[in-house]
Amino acid sequence: MTLEFIKFVFALGVKNTPISQSLTNIMVEQYKYLDAFIDEQRSNGKYSFTTLGLHRQLGVSENALKKSLQRLKSRKAVAIVRRGFYVIVPPEYRVKGIIPTSFYVNDLLKFLNRDYYVGLLNAAAYHGAAHQQPQSFAVITEGISLRPIKNELVSIDFFIRKSWDKSGIMKRKVETGYMNISTPELTALDLVNYYSEVGGFSRVATVLDELREVMDGEVLAVAARQYDQVVVAQRLGYLLDYHLNDIELSDALYQYLESIEYYPALLRAQKEKSVHMKTGNRWKIVPNIEIESDL
Repeated sequence: MTLEFIKFVFALGVKNTPISQSLTNIMVEQYKYLDAFIDEQRSNGKYSFTTLGLHRQLGVSENALKKSLQRLKSRKAVAIVRRGFYVIVPPEYRVKGIIPTSFYVNDLLKFLNRDYYVGLLNAAAYHGAAHQQPQSFAVITEGISLRPIKNELVSIDFFIRKSWDKSGIMKRKVETGYMNISTPELTALDLVNYYSEVGGFSRVATVLDELREVMDGEVLAVAARQYDQVVVAQRLGYLLDYHLNDIELSDALYQYLESIEYYPALLRAQKEKSVHMKTGNRWKIVPNIEIESDL
């Protein structure tokens, strides 16, 4: 019997009869079956599922599945992150209404069929540079742009890069398995690249002041060579040299720049051309803004 037939019977007002009782039992058993699936997922350390996968595994109709999921949502036992992708919300997270993004980001990007890594302020926080708690979860991915996920429970921003070298990515263990995050060196480059999205160069300098403690000069030079924008390495070197006085890291980065051609550039990009492009520093950076670290 389908859920549509069950609804039809009850719409006719057929109640308290053997057939209505039988149909009620079917609905209850169907709900229990989904509950059992949720419990099994949790026991296996999994906190997410897709409606397509659930539909195939349970063998129920889409309408029946939708009804069951609505019931679980009303109980705050599950939450929808993106259409077709749900997460399980254990009792200890019911007040928040959602589990941490790190629990399901790996499964979410598999669902979206994208290679990815967690970056920017989130990666910096995982590396110990947690001066300020990020308000949104930053995911770097490739391909066409993805719409951010923003609602009362979830805030995920997607940033696009053409490609990246695997040596700049590391796996971090989380409660549900692992997720990809950028190394401290790649994180530093990305922070400079996406400076406007993370709050400007003053905030970047503040985070770098903590992040540099776990950065390696040789690794940074390799990461800069693999990065797709030379000007990012120039700006990062300028910040490390002139604002953070980190000679070891800045010298390692400069050794890379000495091996290539690079040209004068503004610290902060702007539409209007600068009056002159005289830099007065080895990074060939025109400091067209004032930077104040919060530390």
